[in-house]
Amino acid sequence: MRVIPISTASDPRLDDYRSLTDVALRRVHEPAGGLYMAESAKVITRAVQAGHRPRSVLTQEKWLDAVADALGDADAPVYVAPADVAEQVTGFAIHRGPLAAMHRPSLPAVAELLRVVPARARIAVLEGLADHTNVGAVFRSAAALGLDAVLVTPRCADPLYRRSVRVSMGTVFQVPWTRLESWPDGIRELQDADFVVAGMTLGEGAVALDEFVAEAHDRIAFVFGTEGPGLSPETDAVLDRRVTIPMMSGVDSLNVASAAAIAFYMTR
Repeated sequence: MRVIPISTASDPRLDDYRSLTDVALRRVHEPAGGLYMAESAKVITRAVQAGHRPRSVLTQEKWLDAVADALGDADAPVYVAPADVAEQVTGFAIHRGPLAAMHRPSLPAVAELLRVVPARARIAVLEGLADHTNVGAVFRSAAALGLDAVLVTPRCADPLYRRSVRVSMGTVFQVPWTRLESWPDGIRELQDADFVVAGMTLGEGAVALDEFVAEAHDRIAFVFGTEGPGLSPETDAVLDRRVTIPMMSGVDSLNVASAAAIAFYMTR
């Protein structure tokens, strides 16, 4: 490793970490394509194993061994700074382990992603989710329960934002995903690829999830709507199926990440 001690928060080599928001990191012009932050040795390990390139690492000395294991053969400067210096730079206390500034990978086209999923496949579509925690949790369930891909709509929170990556435990690097350019027009592309597009909804005409599972579809695209309102009327109008999880005890709905985990498990 190229270990470089840093003693002051004003050191320009730490500019990538300097209180930048996720949005700012995504929009930086150098490197082309922008950056994202990977937080903790486990997350960095999964990012590197997925082929993502680290630009640099910011760590404390106590985590150097973990950084060495996480980086493997990847070549990136490792900046070692005391805890107080790192906190001044980032604007928060770093206690989950090292931070890595990672190059954002290019996303595949939807058609390219759909071509490589198996004949029997399950994918998830996240329509306008606003909470990065929910996005990360859905990815973690998708990885754990064997989904083949995740698609996010144009206005969905970014899976590579720091909180999403952290909540997903780095599984966002394991599950193939990309962003749809147009929605709900993108539903037609899924239907043309022989997916049954099933929206998770409390609306009229929805069948219970276990009834839908019994239909034994070969290709399922589960659509999950945004927190609160759920699926948009435009999306609801073009679904193949409407599916619901029956509720008890006066509870009207589940958190979207919980509902996704149940749907993934029931169709495993």
